[in-house]
Amino acid sequence: MSSEPTTGAAPAPRPGEPLPHDLLDAAERLSREQLHELQLERLRATLRHAYDNVELYRKKFDAAGVTPEDCRTLADLSRFPFTTKADLRDTYPFGMFAVPMSEVRRVHASSGTTGRPTVVGYTENDLSMWADVTARSIRAAGGRPGHKVHISYGYGLFTGGLGAHYGAERAGCTVIPASGGMTARQVQIIQDFRPEIIMVTPSYMLTLLDEFERQGVDPRTSSLKVGIFGAEPWTEEMRREIEERMDIHAVDIYGLSEVIGPGVAQECVETKDGLHIWEDHFYPEVVDPLTDAVLPAGEEGEIVFTSLTKEALPVIRYRTRDLTRLLPGTARPAFRRMQKVTGRCDDMIILRGVNVFPTQVEEIVLRTPAVAPHFQIRLTERGRMDHMTVRVEARPDAGPEQREAAARAIAQGVKDGVGVTVEVEVVEPETLERSLGKIRRVWDLRGGET
Repeated sequence: MSSEPTTGAAPAPRPGEPLPHDLLDAAERLSREQLHELQLERLRATLRHAYDNVELYRKKFDAAGVTPEDCRTLADLSRFPFTTKADLRDTYPFGMFAVPMSEVRRVHASSGTTGRPTVVGYTENDLSMWADVTARSIRAAGGRPGHKVHISYGYGLFTGGLGAHYGAERAGCTVIPASGGMTARQVQIIQDFRPEIIMVTPSYMLTLLDEFERQGVDPRTSSLKVGIFGAEPWTEEMRREIEERMDIHAVDIYGLSEVIGPGVAQECVETKDGLHIWEDHFYPEVVDPLTDAVLPAGEEGEIVFTSLTKEALPVIRYRTRDLTRLLPGTARPAFRRMQKVTGRCDDMIILRGVNVFPTQVEEIVLRTPAVAPHFQIRLTERGRMDHMTVRVEARPDAGPEQREAAARAIAQGVKDGVGVTVEVEVVEPETLERSLGKIRRVWDLRGGET
């Protein structure tokens, strides 16, 4: 361990160790029956709070012919209307707030690149709850008091940086607020400050790994033991790549600004088998994205969340557009798991009648030598046909013949594995645009769009 305990203090456990039972909080020790009772109590209060204080919800409930009192069981939630990102944009900026502005202590907004951002607000209690669930997530990932947490999520209106920051402090960790960008400097800080944990997007973690190697430093010799990765879908192939190159535990964290930010669900380091949803605060459903019907446990669909304890911005059946399935709890038996998000409803590409997800392309790119795990998909029109081009960055040491072989391998892999013919361009390292540590995966240029 690189961190030294203070005199008389017990040394912090090694990151990656399962959480001792005596460190579980009260909610993590609930039975499913106790959790259901708590959820119903909180759900009924949230529905009443939203109906009484948000005009949009009052109109939606009335149009659907339901009142908060109609929710007598958890299953009754399916009778209530959905909330969408469009609802938040239509009421921009503060029309969805359920408390007076004098009670709002912070405002965040989505990092979307098109249209109005979605604006979210937090009361003092909301901020405390957010810190609690993120701290719970960090503990589930293996973080302990005394560990140093290097945060490379962007700070500002984006929820990632400050959400991770206050959660790490609540967990008793020491925060290194690196934010995004200045990659070479971040590698130097990691070398000098010797953090045990990093919180960052998985795609930016790969950029940091490339920078370690560019500087002639073996990433496996760093002090890092756990990476908590979120803010974008990532595959098991990417997990293996990060764990092998960095010699760390790579675990998934899930959240979105409209629901709270990071800390809605977390993968436990001892199992790495999907994300346990903190159901005492966020009630999940999985629905068919086409019919809106609630799906049975284990079936894949769009995950929908209802907040149970938020004051400033309660959300009722919020359509996340993320595709996953609900599974029983394992490391935290009281809480159901959501499978790692495989993609988004709005990321699905229909190319000449075939459904294509960016994560399918990612798996092929990650197993192809000579290219880095950084790629984009560009959709254009050629005559009357849609055309897909995969642009992928070469590794710095890849020569022309290796790049040509990689392009052929990716094209063949997509044709064999996905069932569509694509063009592949291998571009120079570090040439694909990045924002907040993420690469925009899909550029739809059909019909003259940019």
